[in-house]
Amino acid sequence: MNMGQRCSDTRGITFEDVVVPKENVLIEEGAGFKIAMGAFDKTRPAVAAGAVGLAQRALDEATRYALERKTMGKPIAQHQAVAFMLAEMAMGIEASRLMTLKSGYEIDNGRRNTYYASIAKAMAGDVANKCATDAVQIFGGNGFNSEYPVEKLMRDAKIYQIYEGTAQIQRVIISREWMNIFKQSGN
Repeated sequence: MNMGQRCSDTRGITFEDVVVPKENVLIEEGAGFKIAMGAFDKTRPAVAAGAVGLAQRALDEATRYALERKTMGKPIAQHQAVAFMLAEMAMGIEASRLMTLKSGYEIDNGRRNTYYASIAKAMAGDVANKCATDAVQIFGGNGFNSEYPVEKLMRDAKIYQIYEGTAQIQRVIISREWMNIFKQSGN
């Protein structure tokens, strides 16, 4: 069973001694990897959008809780430490949302979006994890309890740094793409 996103039944699959009849081969042997990699330009923005949604939910839950929970006679949202955590969450979410929209815009306009799709996916995945972690922190001990929603959000967030290419792989892609952009700009 998955740690998070438990409705996604994820399993490994292994093929051994498989023979595909020649008439069923769709493209030349060995070309599938390149096609699969190209598909990520279309799927990573959608993954980024999911991560942005999770991050927004974490911020909404944390804000609601911070306005209800009181310490020293005032809502914890009025304590600077908590207010700053909420502000950082909002900043990350808005930047991730814009990058996700930019990556989709490039697709809609028929342009290759490898660079933007990887930035959106990496940024949104990292922001989702930070927001979920911060939401648990704002909830305090209650955040660690499965009776509150932020515990599940924290488990669900982790996969956004893993599937459709890990956060580390996104950085490899981004750095490679950036070097190409820089060289082509004549700098």
